[in-house]
Amino acid sequence: MASPDVRLPGIWFPAVRRGTGADVFTARLCSGLLAQGMRAEICWLPPRAEYLPWTVSVPAIPDWVDVIHVNSWLHARFCGDRARVVTVHHSVHDYSLSAYKTRAQAAYHGLWVRPTEAAAIRRADAVTAVSEYTAAQVRSTFGCPSVEVIHNGIDVDVFRPPNRGTRRPGAFRLLYVGSPSRRKGADLLAPIMTLLGKDFVLHYTGVAEAFSAWGGLPANCTALGHLDDAHLVQAMQDADALLFPTRLEGFGMVVAEAMACGLPVVTSRCSSLPEIVEHGESGWLCTAGDIDEFVASLRRLAEDAELRASLSLAASRRIRNHFTLDRMVATYASLYRRLTSSGDEDLIRSQ
Repeated sequence: MASPDVRLPGIWFPAVRRGTGADVFTARLCSGLLAQGMRAEICWLPPRAEYLPWTVSVPAIPDWVDVIHVNSWLHARFCGDRARVVTVHHSVHDYSLSAYKTRAQAAYHGLWVRPTEAAAIRRADAVTAVSEYTAAQVRSTFGCPSVEVIHNGIDVDVFRPPNRGTRRPGAFRLLYVGSPSRRKGADLLAPIMTLLGKDFVLHYTGVAEAFSAWGGLPANCTALGHLDDAHLVQAMQDADALLFPTRLEGFGMVVAEAMACGLPVVTSRCSSLPEIVEHGESGWLCTAGDIDEFVASLRRLAEDAELRASLSLAASRRIRNHFTLDRMVATYASLYRRLTSSGDEDLIRSQ
Protein backbone atom coordinates (compact mmCIF):
# COMPACT_ATOMS: atom_id res chain seq x y z
CA MET A 1 0.00 0.00 0.00
CA ALA A 2 1.46 3.37 -0.99
CA SER A 3 2.07 6.09 1.62
CA PRO A 4 -0.78 8.66 1.68
CA ASP A 5 1.86 11.34 1.00
CA VAL A 6 3.06 9.64 -2.18
CA ARG A 7 1.07 9.85 -5.39
CA LEU A 8 0.45 6.60 -7.21
CA PRO A 9 2.10 6.57 -10.63
CA GLY A 10 0.02 7.86 -13.54
CA ILE A 11 -0.07 5.57 -16.58
CA TRP A 12 -0.70 6.75 -20.14
CA PHE A 13 -1.41 4.47 -23.09
CA PRO A 14 -0.94 5.98 -26.55
CA ALA A 15 -2.34 3.20 -28.74
CA VAL A 16 -3.34 2.65 -32.34
CA ARG A 17 -6.94 1.45 -32.55
CA ARG A 18 -6.95 -1.55 -34.89
CA GLY A 19 -9.76 -3.71 -33.56
CA THR A 20 -7.33 -6.41 -32.44
CA GLY A 21 -6.55 -8.25 -29.23
CA ALA A 22 -3.98 -5.57 -28.39
CA ASP A 23 -6.85 -3.04 -28.20
CA VAL A 24 -8.73 -5.35 -25.84
CA PHE A 25 -5.62 -5.76 -23.69
CA THR A 26 -5.12 -1.99 -23.40
CA ALA A 27 -8.77 -1.25 -22.59
CA ARG A 28 -8.99 -3.97 -19.94
CA LEU A 29 -5.68 -3.05 -18.32
CA CYS A 30 -6.60 0.64 -18.16
CA SER A 31 -10.00 -0.14 -16.62
CA GLY A 32 -8.36 -2.46 -14.09
CA LEU A 33 -5.84 0.19 -13.04
CA LEU A 34 -8.61 2.76 -12.58
CA ALA A 35 -10.48 0.26 -10.39
CA GLN A 36 -7.34 0.02 -8.22
CA GLY A 37 -7.33 3.78 -7.69
CA MET A 38 -4.49 4.54 -10.10
CA ARG A 39 -4.74 7.27 -12.70
CA ALA A 40 -4.70 5.83 -16.20
CA GLU A 41 -5.85 6.99 -19.62
CA ILE A 42 -5.79 5.75 -23.21
CA CYS A 43 -5.02 8.08 -26.10
CA TRP A 44 -6.43 6.29 -29.14
CA LEU A 45 -4.65 7.01 -32.41
CA PRO A 46 -6.06 6.36 -35.91
CA PRO A 47 -4.94 3.20 -37.77
CA ARG A 48 -2.62 5.11 -40.11
CA ALA A 49 -0.49 6.06 -37.08
CA GLU A 50 0.99 2.57 -37.37
CA TYR A 51 2.24 2.80 -40.94
CA LEU A 52 2.15 6.59 -41.67
CA PRO A 53 3.04 8.06 -38.27
CA TRP A 54 4.11 11.42 -39.73
CA THR A 55 0.55 12.08 -40.93
CA VAL A 56 -0.81 12.00 -37.35
CA SER A 57 -0.37 14.85 -34.88
CA VAL A 58 1.58 13.97 -31.75
CA PRO A 59 -0.74 14.18 -28.74
CA ALA A 60 0.39 16.20 -25.73
CA ILE A 61 1.45 14.05 -22.79
CA PRO A 62 -0.60 14.98 -19.69
CA ASP A 63 1.39 16.51 -16.82
CA TRP A 64 0.34 13.74 -14.40
CA VAL A 65 1.89 10.94 -16.47
CA ASP A 66 4.79 9.01 -14.93
CA VAL A 67 4.86 5.92 -17.16
CA ILE A 68 4.05 5.58 -20.84
CA HIS A 69 3.01 2.04 -21.76
CA VAL A 70 2.95 1.11 -25.45
CA ASN A 71 2.57 -1.77 -27.88
CA SER A 72 5.92 -2.68 -29.43
CA TRP A 73 4.59 -1.66 -32.87
CA LEU A 74 4.03 1.97 -31.86
CA HIS A 75 6.36 4.41 -33.60
CA ALA A 76 8.80 6.46 -31.48
CA ARG A 77 7.02 9.64 -32.59
CA PHE A 78 4.25 8.97 -30.06
CA CYS A 79 6.22 7.60 -27.11
CA GLY A 80 7.66 10.66 -25.40
CA ASP A 81 10.61 10.46 -23.01
CA ARG A 82 9.01 9.28 -19.76
CA ALA A 83 9.54 5.83 -18.23
CA ARG A 84 8.34 3.40 -20.90
CA VAL A 85 6.90 -0.07 -20.70
CA VAL A 86 6.83 -1.87 -24.05
CA THR A 87 4.59 -4.93 -24.41
CA VAL A 88 5.08 -7.45 -27.21
CA HIS A 89 1.77 -9.11 -28.02
CA HIS A 90 2.76 -11.27 -30.95
CA SER A 91 5.92 -12.08 -32.87
CA VAL A 92 5.37 -11.82 -36.61
CA HIS A 93 9.06 -12.60 -37.09
CA ASP A 94 8.74 -16.27 -36.17
CA TYR A 95 10.07 -18.27 -39.11
CA SER A 96 7.14 -20.70 -38.86
CA LEU A 97 4.78 -17.85 -39.84
CA SER A 98 6.59 -17.22 -43.14
CA ALA A 99 4.54 -19.73 -45.13
CA TYR A 100 1.31 -17.94 -44.23
CA LYS A 101 2.33 -14.43 -45.26
CA THR A 102 1.80 -12.68 -48.56
CA ARG A 103 4.81 -10.97 -50.12
CA ALA A 104 3.39 -7.61 -49.07
CA GLN A 105 2.99 -8.75 -45.48
CA ALA A 106 6.50 -10.18 -45.38
CA ALA A 107 7.94 -6.91 -46.72
CA TYR A 108 5.93 -4.81 -44.24
CA HIS A 109 6.95 -6.95 -41.28
CA GLY A 110 10.62 -7.03 -42.28
CA LEU A 111 11.15 -3.47 -43.51
CA TRP A 112 8.83 -1.53 -41.18
CA VAL A 113 7.60 -3.49 -38.17
CA ARG A 114 10.92 -5.08 -37.22
CA PRO A 115 12.95 -1.83 -37.03
CA THR A 116 10.05 -0.08 -35.26
CA GLU A 117 9.93 -2.83 -32.64
CA ALA A 118 13.71 -2.90 -32.29
CA ALA A 119 13.75 0.83 -31.58
CA ALA A 120 10.91 0.57 -29.06
CA ILE A 121 12.59 -2.29 -27.21
CA ARG A 122 15.95 -0.52 -27.19
CA ARG A 123 14.45 2.62 -25.58
CA ALA A 124 12.27 0.77 -23.07
CA ASP A 125 12.76 0.82 -19.32
CA ALA A 126 10.91 -2.51 -19.15
CA VAL A 127 9.90 -5.01 -21.83
CA THR A 128 7.01 -7.40 -21.21
CA ALA A 129 5.61 -10.26 -23.28
CA VAL A 130 2.22 -11.94 -23.02
CA SER A 131 3.60 -15.50 -22.99
CA GLU A 132 6.82 -17.47 -22.53
CA TYR A 133 6.72 -18.26 -26.24
CA THR A 134 6.55 -14.58 -27.22
CA ALA A 135 9.28 -13.70 -24.72
CA ALA A 136 11.56 -16.32 -26.31
CA GLN A 137 10.86 -14.80 -29.73
CA VAL A 138 11.79 -11.33 -28.44
CA ARG A 139 15.06 -12.62 -27.00
CA SER A 140 15.89 -14.47 -30.21
CA THR A 141 14.84 -11.76 -32.68
CA PHE A 142 16.04 -8.64 -30.89
CA GLY A 143 18.75 -9.95 -28.57
CA CYS A 144 16.87 -8.58 -25.58
CA PRO A 145 17.75 -10.73 -22.54
CA SER A 146 15.48 -8.97 -20.04
CA VAL A 147 11.85 -9.72 -20.89
CA GLU A 148 9.23 -10.09 -18.15
CA VAL A 149 6.39 -12.49 -18.93
CA ILE A 150 3.00 -11.19 -17.82
CA HIS A 151 0.30 -13.44 -19.21
CA ASN A 152 -2.89 -11.83 -20.46
CA GLY A 153 -5.75 -11.95 -17.98
CA ILE A 154 -9.42 -12.83 -18.30
CA ASP A 155 -12.24 -11.11 -16.42
CA VAL A 156 -13.74 -14.21 -14.82
CA ASP A 157 -16.74 -12.23 -13.60
CA VAL A 158 -17.67 -11.68 -17.24
CA PHE A 159 -16.34 -14.87 -18.87
CA ARG A 160 -17.88 -17.54 -16.67
CA PRO A 161 -19.52 -20.96 -17.08
CA PRO A 162 -23.27 -21.14 -17.84
CA ASN A 163 -25.80 -22.15 -15.24
CA ARG A 164 -27.08 -25.05 -17.33
CA GLY A 165 -25.73 -28.55 -16.73
CA THR A 166 -25.85 -31.18 -19.49
CA ARG A 167 -25.72 -30.19 -23.14
CA ARG A 168 -28.89 -29.71 -25.10
CA PRO A 169 -29.90 -32.40 -27.63
CA GLY A 170 -29.20 -32.07 -31.33
CA ALA A 171 -26.10 -31.57 -33.43
CA PHE A 172 -22.83 -31.01 -31.57
CA ARG A 173 -22.30 -27.23 -31.55
CA LEU A 174 -18.81 -25.92 -32.30
CA LEU A 175 -17.66 -22.30 -32.09
CA TYR A 176 -14.84 -20.54 -33.97
CA VAL A 177 -13.76 -17.04 -32.92
CA GLY A 178 -11.13 -15.33 -35.03
CA SER A 179 -10.22 -13.68 -38.30
CA PRO A 180 -10.54 -15.49 -41.65
CA SER A 181 -6.75 -15.84 -41.98
CA ARG A 182 -4.47 -18.81 -42.61
CA ARG A 183 -2.53 -18.00 -39.44
CA LYS A 184 -5.74 -18.58 -37.47
CA GLY A 185 -6.39 -21.79 -39.42
CA ALA A 186 -9.54 -20.44 -41.09
CA ASP A 187 -8.68 -22.37 -44.26
CA LEU A 188 -9.01 -25.61 -42.25
CA LEU A 189 -12.58 -25.00 -41.10
CA ALA A 190 -14.26 -26.12 -44.34
CA PRO A 191 -12.48 -29.49 -44.65
CA ILE A 192 -12.93 -30.20 -40.93
CA MET A 193 -16.64 -29.42 -41.00
CA THR A 194 -17.16 -31.32 -44.25
CA LEU A 195 -15.63 -34.46 -42.75
CA LEU A 196 -17.61 -34.07 -39.50
CA GLY A 197 -20.87 -33.87 -41.43
CA LYS A 198 -24.44 -33.13 -40.38
CA ASP A 199 -24.07 -34.24 -36.77
CA PHE A 200 -21.88 -31.19 -36.12
CA VAL A 201 -22.59 -27.50 -36.63
CA LEU A 202 -20.16 -24.58 -36.48
CA HIS A 203 -21.00 -21.01 -35.50
CA TYR A 204 -18.25 -18.56 -36.36
CA THR A 205 -17.63 -14.86 -35.80
CA GLY A 206 -17.54 -12.51 -38.77
CA VAL A 207 -19.43 -12.74 -42.04
CA ALA A 208 -19.62 -15.53 -44.60
CA GLU A 209 -18.12 -13.42 -47.40
CA ALA A 210 -14.89 -13.03 -45.47
CA PHE A 211 -14.25 -16.78 -45.80
CA SER A 212 -14.70 -16.82 -49.57
CA ALA A 213 -10.92 -16.89 -50.09
CA TRP A 214 -11.01 -20.48 -48.84
CA GLY A 215 -13.93 -21.45 -51.07
CA GLY A 216 -16.57 -20.64 -48.46
CA LEU A 217 -17.84 -22.84 -45.66
CA PRO A 218 -20.26 -25.81 -45.93
CA ALA A 219 -23.95 -25.75 -45.01
CA ASN A 220 -23.35 -26.84 -41.41
CA CYS A 221 -21.60 -23.50 -40.69
CA THR A 222 -23.37 -20.27 -39.67
CA ALA A 223 -21.94 -16.74 -39.35
CA LEU A 224 -22.59 -14.84 -36.13
CA GLY A 225 -21.36 -11.42 -37.26
CA HIS A 226 -19.12 -9.31 -35.05
CA LEU A 227 -19.79 -9.84 -31.34
CA ASP A 228 -19.27 -7.61 -28.31
CA ASP A 229 -18.15 -9.20 -25.04
CA ALA A 230 -21.68 -9.91 -23.81
CA HIS A 231 -22.70 -11.72 -27.00
CA LEU A 232 -19.34 -13.50 -27.20
CA VAL A 233 -19.85 -14.88 -23.69
CA GLN A 234 -23.34 -16.02 -24.67
CA ALA A 235 -21.96 -17.76 -27.78
CA MET A 236 -19.34 -19.52 -25.69
CA GLN A 237 -21.88 -20.59 -23.09
CA ASP A 238 -24.20 -21.92 -25.81
CA ALA A 239 -21.51 -23.97 -27.57
CA ASP A 240 -20.35 -27.51 -26.81
CA ALA A 241 -16.69 -26.95 -27.77
CA LEU A 242 -14.35 -24.32 -29.21
CA LEU A 243 -12.69 -25.27 -32.51
CA PHE A 244 -9.57 -23.14 -32.91
CA PRO A 245 -7.11 -24.65 -35.45
CA THR A 246 -4.70 -21.72 -35.30
CA ARG A 247 -1.11 -22.08 -36.47
CA LEU A 248 0.45 -19.34 -34.35
CA GLU A 249 -0.61 -17.27 -31.31
CA GLY A 250 1.13 -14.67 -29.20
CA PHE A 251 -0.99 -15.69 -26.23
CA GLY A 252 -4.36 -17.17 -27.22
CA MET A 253 -6.95 -14.85 -25.68
CA VAL A 254 -9.90 -16.60 -27.33
CA VAL A 255 -8.79 -19.95 -25.94
CA ALA A 256 -8.45 -18.54 -22.41
CA GLU A 257 -11.83 -16.80 -22.60
CA ALA A 258 -13.52 -20.00 -23.78
CA MET A 259 -11.88 -21.99 -20.99
CA ALA A 260 -13.05 -19.40 -18.43
CA CYS A 261 -16.58 -20.10 -19.70
CA GLY A 262 -16.05 -23.80 -19.08
CA LEU A 263 -16.04 -24.51 -22.82
CA PRO A 264 -13.94 -27.53 -23.85
CA VAL A 265 -11.26 -26.34 -26.27
CA VAL A 266 -9.79 -28.22 -29.23
CA THR A 267 -6.85 -26.23 -30.54
CA SER A 268 -3.31 -26.57 -31.88
CA ARG A 269 -0.22 -27.77 -30.09
CA CYS A 270 1.91 -24.79 -31.09
CA SER A 271 3.39 -21.45 -30.00
CA SER A 272 1.90 -20.22 -26.69
CA LEU A 273 -1.12 -22.52 -26.47
CA PRO A 274 0.51 -25.32 -24.40
CA GLU A 275 1.11 -22.65 -21.73
CA ILE A 276 -2.64 -22.27 -21.35
CA VAL A 277 -4.04 -25.69 -22.26
CA GLU A 278 -2.90 -28.88 -20.50
CA HIS A 279 -3.55 -31.60 -23.07
CA GLY A 280 -6.16 -34.09 -21.90
CA GLU A 281 -6.71 -32.21 -18.63
CA SER A 282 -7.98 -28.68 -19.33
CA GLY A 283 -8.35 -28.95 -23.11
CA TRP A 284 -7.31 -30.88 -26.19
CA LEU A 285 -4.24 -30.14 -28.35
CA CYS A 286 -3.84 -31.35 -31.94
CA THR A 287 -0.95 -31.14 -34.36
CA ALA A 288 -1.20 -27.80 -36.15
CA GLY A 289 -2.69 -28.24 -39.62
CA ASP A 290 -3.64 -31.91 -39.13
CA ILE A 291 -7.26 -32.02 -40.31
CA ASP A 292 -7.77 -35.72 -39.55
CA GLU A 293 -6.52 -35.30 -35.98
CA PHE A 294 -8.89 -32.39 -35.38
CA VAL A 295 -11.82 -34.39 -36.77
CA ALA A 296 -11.02 -37.45 -34.65
CA SER A 297 -10.58 -35.33 -31.51
CA LEU A 298 -13.88 -33.53 -32.02
CA ARG A 299 -15.73 -36.80 -32.60
CA ARG A 300 -14.25 -38.26 -29.44
CA LEU A 301 -15.31 -35.18 -27.48
CA ALA A 302 -18.86 -35.34 -28.87
CA GLU A 303 -19.18 -39.02 -27.90
CA ASP A 304 -17.71 -38.76 -24.40
CA ALA A 305 -19.85 -36.74 -21.99
CA GLU A 306 -17.58 -37.60 -19.07
CA LEU A 307 -14.52 -36.23 -20.90
CA ARG A 308 -16.39 -33.02 -21.77
CA ALA A 309 -17.42 -32.51 -18.16
CA SER A 310 -13.88 -33.11 -16.93
CA LEU A 311 -12.31 -30.71 -19.44
CA SER A 312 -14.95 -28.07 -18.73
CA LEU A 313 -14.37 -28.07 -14.99
CA ALA A 314 -10.58 -28.15 -15.26
CA ALA A 315 -10.54 -25.40 -17.92
CA SER A 316 -12.48 -22.85 -15.88
CA ARG A 317 -10.45 -23.73 -12.78
CA ARG A 318 -7.15 -23.26 -14.64
CA ILE A 319 -8.07 -19.77 -15.83
CA ARG A 320 -9.27 -18.74 -12.36
CA ASN A 321 -6.03 -20.02 -10.81
CA HIS A 322 -3.52 -18.68 -13.33
CA PHE A 323 -4.88 -16.23 -15.91
CA THR A 324 -7.21 -13.71 -14.28
CA LEU A 325 -7.48 -10.03 -15.16
CA ASP A 326 -6.96 -9.11 -11.49
CA ARG A 327 -3.65 -10.97 -11.48
CA MET A 328 -2.49 -9.28 -14.70
CA VAL A 329 -3.45 -5.79 -13.49
CA ALA A 330 -1.76 -6.29 -10.10
CA THR A 331 1.46 -7.44 -11.79
CA TYR A 332 1.56 -4.41 -14.10
CA ALA A 333 0.75 -2.08 -11.19
CA SER A 334 3.71 -3.55 -9.31
CA LEU A 335 5.95 -3.01 -12.36
CA TYR A 336 4.89 0.65 -12.67
CA ARG A 337 5.64 1.23 -9.00
CA ARG A 338 9.09 -0.34 -9.38
CA LEU A 339 9.88 1.96 -12.30
CA THR A 340 8.90 5.06 -10.34
CA SER A 341 10.02 3.98 -6.85
CA SER A 342 13.25 6.01 -6.88
CA GLY A 343 11.24 9.17 -7.47
CA ASP A 344 8.90 8.28 -4.59
CA GLU A 345 11.86 7.72 -2.27
CA ASP A 346 13.30 11.12 -3.16
CA LEU A 347 9.93 12.73 -2.39
CA ILE A 348 9.67 10.98 0.99
CA ARG A 349 13.23 12.03 1.96
CA SER A 350 12.50 15.67 1.07
CA GLN A 351 9.53 15.88 3.46
